[in-house]
Amino acid sequence: MKAALLGKKIGMTSLFTADGEHIPCTVIEAGPCPVVQLRTKDTDGYSAVQIGFGDMPSRKVNKPIKGHFDKAGVAPTYNLKEFRDLDTSIEVGQNLTVEQFAKGDKVHVVGKSKGRGFQGVVKRHGFGGVGMATHGQSDRQRHPGSIGQSSYPSRVLKGMKMAGRMGGNRVTTRNMEILEVYPERNLLLIKGSIPGAPNSLVEIVK
Repeated sequence: MKAALLGKKIGMTSLFTADGEHIPCTVIEAGPCPVVQLRTKDTDGYSAVQIGFGDMPSRKVNKPIKGHFDKAGVAPTYNLKEFRDLDTSIEVGQNLTVEQFAKGDKVHVVGKSKGRGFQGVVKRHGFGGVGMATHGQSDRQRHPGSIGQSSYPSRVLKGMKMAGRMGGNRVTTRNMEILEVYPERNLLLIKGSIPGAPNSLVEIVK
């Protein structure tokens, strides 16, 4: 069965191996995540485990939220997420920690990519730009060029790569290697970069 946690991206750092190899890595504060609810096929039509992350102050807790967490006997959290196919021995009220993971494990990390706002085709899609900067042309270097046809079909086809809003999407990076686990500080060091800005929410699934 797979393991899963919610966490917060702290930032990036580096590790050096014994032979001097430099490895960039991301630091994630993962858990502890209380189990808030268990979904079952009998009552909900599917099986899943609902976990929380990020302590919520009492002044922000309304009655419906308070009732939901009181039923589980855990403190309210900002974030709730359901994961399917987790270990069947998990119980409501239990805390899930980074001890589920070990050095060398491969995990999928899901985050929300940085929002870049409205961007042109060169930055958004990697276009090379059109035309030369000489011979009288001075303002078309970063433009997309032709986007349609003339006589047929006389329209812009769906899916054409054009300028527009960039980023702010759910992104999954797969098979990321865990370099170190620090249970006493609830930290994971994952090889390479993961999506999202510092302090953004991430999902770690083994």
